[in-house]
Amino acid sequence: MSERNGYDPGVPCWVDNWQDDADAAARFYEAVLGWEVAADERYSIAMHRGLDAAGFGSPRPEGVPAQWTTYVWVESADETAAKARKAGGDVLVEPFDALDGGRIAIVADPAGAVLGVWQVGEHRGARVVNEPSAWAMSSLLTSDTEAAKRFYGAVFGWQTESFAAGDFEATMWRLPGFVGGEPEQPVPRDVVATMVEVDSQPAAWRPDFWVDDIERVAATADERGGTVVAPPSDSPVGKGAVLADPAGAVFSVTKLILPEGGAR
Repeated sequence: MSERNGYDPGVPCWVDNWQDDADAAARFYEAVLGWEVAADERYSIAMHRGLDAAGFGSPRPEGVPAQWTTYVWVESADETAAKARKAGGDVLVEPFDALDGGRIAIVADPAGAVLGVWQVGEHRGARVVNEPSAWAMSSLLTSDTEAAKRFYGAVFGWQTESFAAGDFEATMWRLPGFVGGEPEQPVPRDVVATMVEVDSQPAAWRPDFWVDDIERVAATADERGGTVVAPPSDSPVGKGAVLADPAGAVFSVTKLILPEGGAR
């Protein structure tokens, strides 16, 4: 079930990282996550088990920091951008024709968290997810969770459910009728993302990648010029850490431990 050939509308489907030196970024993630990156002058694809896992783009848009961007599969990029604007967000990049005949827009929610919307063409998003060395899910970090609930509900039809995440409360974004994820995962299978309330940083979407050995991954990130923002620590689903690559793009990694005690 970890292999994909497309997603439902309203479901996050891809992550990529835009930097001034995408080749240097690719080398970092090859070492940290074990990817193989097919280098291209403007846009490179990271492969895991020979399947598309993530992307690297260059050059970085002017005025935009190096960062990971999460994309949501939509039926119409133009209509979704209009919904985002009507719901109180901004359209940072108007819909444009992009890779393999797809159409993309970049939007921001009312607190400024940036998200891509993708009306896909031949490229159908991440072909492998929810396993070590692959993207699993993205999380919204924001200081205004109520505004986020209104915005993402209006734009994508997402609903929310809170849950205890150790010593703080987090929120699951759920898409009614969607069946995704994996049968053994510790959250309902209609969950498409999560949200955590934070006050100490700008609102942002952050991707999470599953790993087999979280201590090794954190150590390798540090050795390769990255930053261990938050060292490995216990979480409700296993162990988690927050890292940044040498250019400052932040991401998290998780060593998942399934409820019945099996590790993934």
